[in-house]
Amino acid sequence: MSTDQRLARGARTRRAITRHAADVASVEGLTGLTLGRLATDLGLSKSGVATLFRTKEQLQLATVETARETFLDAVVRPALEAPEGTARLRALVERWLSYAERPVFPGGCFWAANLPEFDSRPGPVHDALRRQRESWLSLLADQFRHAAGAGETAEPDVGLAVFQIDAALNAANTALRLGEPDAADRVRRVVDGLLRR
Repeated sequence: MSTDQRLARGARTRRAITRHAADVASVEGLTGLTLGRLATDLGLSKSGVATLFRTKEQLQLATVETARETFLDAVVRPALEAPEGTARLRALVERWLSYAERPVFPGGCFWAANLPEFDSRPGPVHDALRRQRESWLSLLADQFRHAAGAGETAEPDVGLAVFQIDAALNAANTALRLGEPDAADRVRRVVDGLLRR
């Protein structure tokens, strides 16, 4: 087998491990991940998994990156097709609701499951989770600003509006996990209240 084939196979294996790890972490949290558990779940050798990640922290960071890419594919990239401002903000919210309702990860929103676990723990995993949150909030804020510039908002405070949307989405994630079917409609009502219809 050529070096290129081995590298390609290693990259595929790494992706499969981190995608499964993201699923597990959405239910059990990043601290619950172990190299041995993932090896057993996927029928791989523990030493092979350890060779790919070396440390639990490296595994956690790779899992966060895979979750980020999955989130971008499920929520952000499709929503970017909508025009900037109100339409894109609504598209982001709708795609997020779909991401949580399906759910893309078995535990619902990966970020809602893992941010509370690391919000008070300094270090690289905390920083990676924080960067993702900041990126998401910044995207919402940009679209709300565009809507405000077009006179389409009822709430003039962008920071407050984004805080409310984020809070509603996180509450919806919990409600959906608990089987409350009207959670998505409640989020839509929050967004409607912040925007002029």
